[in-house]
This record gives sequence, C-alpha cells and structure tokens, in this order.
Amino acid sequence: MKKNRDINSDLKSMIADYMEKGFLENIIDMFRHDSELYSLIGDLIQDERVRVRIGITALMEQLGTLDGRNITRALQNILPLVSHKNPVVRGDASNLLGIIGDREAVPFLEKALSDENPDVRLIAREAIDDIKKQSGPPS
Repeated sequence: MKKNRDINSDLKSMIADYMEKGFLENIIDMFRHDSELYSLIGDLIQDERVRVRIGITALMEQLGTLDGRNITRALQNILPLVSHKNPVVRGDASNLLGIIGDREAVPFLEKALSDENPDVRLIAREAIDDIKKQSGPPS
C-alpha cells in the first residue's frame, strides 16, 4: 500500500512539474493512455503553483473533448473540494465540475451558491449553468 502511495506521490509531482513547464500535450497523452490518472486531479488542483492550477483546468477542458467517456473519473476526488477551507480551491473545484458537466455535481454546486466568498458563488452558478447546457433538460 505504501508503495502505491509513493508512486502516486511521485506521479503527482511529475505531472505538476510538467504542467508548470507547459508540457500540456504530454500530460494529455498520459491521461488518454491511463484513465487511472483522473484520480489525481483533485490533488493537482490544490497545488500552490498558479501555472499548475491553470494547466489542470486547460487539461480538463481538452480531455472533455478528447476523452469525454473517462473525464467523469475525476469527479469523486473533486466533489469534496467544493467544501475545502481555501476559497481558491473551492472555486477551482467548482469550475472543474462545470467543465466535466456531470449532473451528479449539481447538489454540491448548489450548496456552494451560499458560500461566504462571492467569487465561489459566481463560479458555482456558472458551473451549474454549464452542466445544464451540456446535459439538457432533466429526464
């Protein structure tokens, strides 16, 4: 178990470092060839480096088009971040949920509509609107 944790930690560090250096295309290829990497998105969006967080958003936007059938694999690790103590993380997580476009995220985003931070509330509202546009009317 510790070995897997070390591998994941090393992998997260490598992806974050690559992202900071602007190697988005390389990371896209990695995700397209190994969908297990989606489980790292929640950790990566919490990186303190702005370039990494912006890169993760760009990565998810690209993968939404290129790997739409797997992008929802990131959901379970992003959903809890809508309640994170840091408003930047809450906002970034809400934005990613809008990009993913899965209706499962709507209840989490609806809670964020009463967030103390006005930016988080705005991003949550936009994410809900994006999800509704992507998935159409409820059945």
